[in-house]
Amino acid sequence: MAIPVSSSTNVMPVESSKSAVSWGAIIAGAVAASAITVVLLLVGSGLGLAMVSPFSGESSSLVTIGAATAVWLIIVQWLSAGLGGYLTGRLRTKWVGIHTDEVFFRDTAHGFLGWALGTLLVAGVLSSAVSSAIGVGVQATATAAGATGAAGIVAASQADPSGNGFSVDYFTDSLLRPANPAAVPAGQADEQITAQVSRILVNGAVDGTMPDADKAYLSQVVATRTGLTEADARTRVDATLATIEETKVAAQEAADTAKKTATTVSLIGALSLLVGAFIASVAAALGGRQRDEEEDLMVVR
Repeated sequence: MAIPVSSSTNVMPVESSKSAVSWGAIIAGAVAASAITVVLLLVGSGLGLAMVSPFSGESSSLVTIGAATAVWLIIVQWLSAGLGGYLTGRLRTKWVGIHTDEVFFRDTAHGFLGWALGTLLVAGVLSSAVSSAIGVGVQATATAAGATGAAGIVAASQADPSGNGFSVDYFTDSLLRPANPAAVPAGQADEQITAQVSRILVNGAVDGTMPDADKAYLSQVVATRTGLTEADARTRVDATLATIEETKVAAQEAADTAKKTATTVSLIGALSLLVGAFIASVAAALGGRQRDEEEDLMVVR
């Protein structure tokens, strides 16, 4: 027995000749979001300058400024995403003969595309400004780490003439400082001995320990150059080595703090961007619905 074929099977699906993507509305929303981002960043810069006082003890700490900057950037991102998404949905043309669910999906997709384009514009054009604002606390911590880091101690062995970064010369001077400045022992300006002491300090700082032979030699050199007794010279050597070790520990802690801060900022920034994409999508759906409702009211009237 033959199975009857419905006439509907012979009907070809109707495909619209117009694209479902309104690029004009997407570009307009992205440009608006980028402009709002610039304006709000300038406002935040002004507020940030107000947090620094020329009088001692009245300025906000770097931690406070860094946290406030991060919060402000999140607010900027969300506000610009919301406004850009709303304009994207409100400015698109009305889709005729489309189910309500499909209209909602297209609006959210338009909001997401507008957010993506705006994010790329900001990242490409304003990357230096945004990175500078985000990294206030991170850069300050990293600078402290670089100034007192163990890497600076190693570089000091090459006698950096620019004077930048950490230098072991201070510790060498403190070791060879005479007990009585009025009576400088002979040979005080011997650069070879000074350089040798610096190399010994650098080697001990890098290895983490100093051989007893080096300590004994340093004590003899310090006693000869400063006029101290050998016992006092040994005490000075031990105190200087302890200070160097404390500097290394502080540098490691600063580097760890900078790394953790950078990781936290990156994760929070990524989460903030995802939330911004959601806000832009919802705002576009809201703007699109209001646009269609306003046109329906015009038709009814």
